[in-house]
Order: sequence, then structure tokens, then C-alpha cells
Amino acid sequence: MLAAMTRIVGLTGGIATGKSTVAKMFEQLGVVLIDADAIVRELQSPGSPVLAEIEAAFGPEVIGADGELDREALGARVFRDPEARKRLGQIVHPRVTAEMLRRTEAARAAGAAIVMLDIPLLLEGRTAGTGSAVPFDAVVLVYASEAAQIERQLERNAYGRDEAVRRVAAQMPIDEKRALADFVVDNTGSLEETERQVREIYAKLVANGSGAP
Repeated sequence: MLAAMTRIVGLTGGIATGKSTVAKMFEQLGVVLIDADAIVRELQSPGSPVLAEIEAAFGPEVIGADGELDREALGARVFRDPEARKRLGQIVHPRVTAEMLRRTEAARAAGAAIVMLDIPLLLEGRTAGTGSAVPFDAVVLVYASEAAQIERQLERNAYGRDEAVRRVAAQMPIDEKRALADFVVDNTGSLEETERQVREIYAKLVANGSGAP
């Protein structure tokens, strides 16, 4: 069991909402950050059992010449095909969850006040009944409108508008996520405004643990 003195917080968002920026802000305030995507990358390293399963399921075309996972190729597959997305989840999620739990327990044992788990599909998993086994005290959502999500993808990625729209549509609508979160960081304004919201939420987490604003 996780000790009551450690606050366990989920951080989530949608594609191109700026979740990584917000995660760094929380980390700079002293939060212990456990990044699900970073764990995924570790588990999918060349020669790993997870990468072998992915290649068996999706074919050699998702593996680059250097032996690394071609994430763009795999992403193009899973964002177009719900069944492929489900299959990838079956391969990856159990291992990621186990590692997140291990790191959460280690942080708790070290006396961390707040442990934040950065999980992109946290609310999708909860809704489907396949979410993380970690007992969260609160969930923080990084928010940007769907129009902003699309435009940000066009600015940073090589693919076109149709693909950007498809990737947004493959996730739970951001406004539905907003209704399910305990705290929301609206990341549509300036960096300073985003940081102000992060500091405000951090103060509430320290003071109240699970109390919503």
C-alpha cells in the first residue's frame, strides 16, 4: 500500500496540448515525475522482448535499418486502425504499468511528497476499465482546444492536415477529458500564464492532496 503522506497524481492531456512542457514545470517545483512515454521507449529498445513482439504483430516495416522502432511508421498504422491500436496496447501496457508501479513505490519509499505519473491515455484507460492500477489522489489535465491541437501538429510535424485531424480524432475528445479531471491547466495562453496555473495547482496539491479547485 502507498503511504498517505505521498500524493499520487496523474498527468494527462491530448496530442499537441503541451503536456511535456507542463510536466517539466511540475518537475522543477520538486514533483517526482514518472513518464510513461519514457518507459515505453526503454521497453522498446533494440533487442528487447517488447520490440520483438511488436515486430511479430506489425511486421518488419515498423523497424528501422538501425534496429530501432520506427515510431512514425507504427503511429501511422495504429492511428488509422483501432484494432491495431488495441493490439499494441496489449503488448505494451502491462509492462509499462508494472514499471510505473515499481518506480512509484520506490519514490514513496524515498519519502517523495508528490509523485506525478505522466500518462497520455490515462482517461481513455479509466473509461475503458483498463487504466493504471495506481490509486491516484488527483488527475491533472493539460488542455488545448482541438483546433489548437491540429494547428500545433501542422507546425511541428511533416504530415498534413488530414493526418493531424485523424490523430486528434483517435483520442477521447479533449473537452470530455476536461470534465473528468480534478485540475485543468489551460495551455492556450502564454508560457507565463501556463506556469502560473501550474504553481497554483501545485500549491493545492501540497495543501490538500486530493481536493479539487
